[in-house]
Amino acid sequence: MASHTDTVRIGEGQQARLRHGILRLINRVRVEIIDALDRELSVFDISAPQLFVLSSVAHGEAESAAGLCKTISYDPGAMTRMIDRLQQKGLVRRVPRPEDRRAMNLELTVAGKALFPQLVAVKDRVQAQFLRGFSEEDAKLLESLLYRMLGNR
Repeated sequence: MASHTDTVRIGEGQQARLRHGILRLINRVRVEIIDALDRELSVFDISAPQLFVLSSVAHGEAESAAGLCKTISYDPGAMTRMIDRLQQKGLVRRVPRPEDRRAMNLELTVAGKALFPQLVAVKDRVQAQFLRGFSEEDAKLLESLLYRMLGNR
């Protein structure tokens, strides 16, 4: 019997079937979640990708456009345009880095900090909708399995 730290080898045919089904399902869930977020966030004139950017900036996961591109896998040109839109909305600002004035850090504005908790509440409602019927243990297991998948790349 394998312990929880042992890796169980799945046969290639079975692995191929699992990989296709799991990846397809993960993508479908991703698309559905983004669509639901877009619908719910529309009252704030914010899109799901904009929420991801605001969240990354708010949590210090990325300070620059380049860092955001890595964090949320976005094209640099598209990221620049998205940051421009968020800046026009008064939610983020670009701040020159003290050590290199050509490089810019991103931070939430006062308005961005005020709006962010409302956006998080929307995200939490959408997440709860997708986790309806899951126990707390189920949700924790799903989260740990997804982190485990990320660790395998």
